Amino acid sequence: MSTYVVPDQNTCNYHPTSINGDNQTHQTDQHHQPSLHETLLATLPKNKGWRSENVFLYKGFWLSSEVIKGLMLIHNHFKPQPTDIFLAAFMKCGTTWLKALMFATANRHRYKFSDHPLLCTGPQSAFPFIDTHIFLDYPVTNFDHLPVPRLFATHFAHGLLPTSMLSTCKFVYVCRDPKDAFVSKWHFMSKLRSKELTPLEFSEAYELFCNGVSEYGPFWDHALGYWKASQESPDKILFLKYEDMKRSPEVELKKLAAFMGMAFTAEEEDEGVVEEIVKLCSFENLSGLTVNQGGGGGQKFTAKVVVENKDFFRKGEVGDWKNYLTEEMKHRIDMITRDKLKDSGLTLGLIK
Repeated sequence: MSTYVVPDQNTCNYHPTSINGDNQTHQTDQHHQPSLHETLLATLPKNKGWRSENVFLYKGFWLSSEVIKGLMLIHNHFKPQPTDIFLAAFMKCGTTWLKALMFATANRHRYKFSDHPLLCTGPQSAFPFIDTHIFLDYPVTNFDHLPVPRLFATHFAHGLLPTSMLSTCKFVYVCRDPKDAFVSKWHFMSKLRSKELTPLEFSEAYELFCNGVSEYGPFWDHALGYWKASQESPDKILFLKYEDMKRSPEVELKKLAAFMGMAFTAEEEDEGVVEEIVKLCSFENLSGLTVNQGGGGGQKFTAKVVVENKDFFRKGEVGDWKNYLTEEMKHRIDMITRDKLKDSGLTLGLIK
């Protein structure tokens, strides 16, 4: 059962709150707009999915059936608040790390670092992944009881989200070298892929990725949408790069906190709060925790998709693609990246 952390004074004795009940999930699948959803899917182009059998091309992006349903519900039911902050990213670009950093930053006055909720629960539990959590309650999830500022995560492209959300809320977007994103996504989705389907071979996933076909893809259109929006409205969208965060985590964390309206004070910096948050949320620390090593922790994203916490941690490295891509494969992705991002001012993973 999916949970998210509701701030509590009892640190690791916090009480996770359920996003859903199992019976409610079945009610949702049976009774909430099935005909409209199915009718829409029947009209959309489809291709091979990485996790499920198919993904569908909706308004320029490849989405699974479940997240299309979630998007419809977001447009129809989600009520954004001016204090809401969204973490947005293409899959496997740093969501787990950013979730931990944003939660720890927003709640740094509530918890001690020695007895922190992130030591007891996976980062994915820190706040809701709205793409599917929106329909895990019947008829839709009510997020009104979340503390202010409400934190949400999404993989949806900028252009797919409601105008009311984009004009009202703040967005933190994290991106990375597409070569690393591809390799990490293939590993992750291979673990989630239905056992009823044949495994997705690395070479086939590579071709699909280069053609833009993967859940929430094309990768480059996804990144460009948020990049252009961040250039037009820097007060609304903070664009971060995974590589910069790995290189200078304290610098990027201070930038993140300031954007969230929670800048660190000079006193906090002198006391080492920034360094403590970076240490708490580091890959080395989080991946070594029992709850993230198969200790019973996990996230339920849909009625059928449950992901163990350990599956969100693999290597967390920059440049791991070198262990998987040939020079020809690397060159092809770099050329696609150069062409797609031409004249945008955005550079990702291009090696001179």
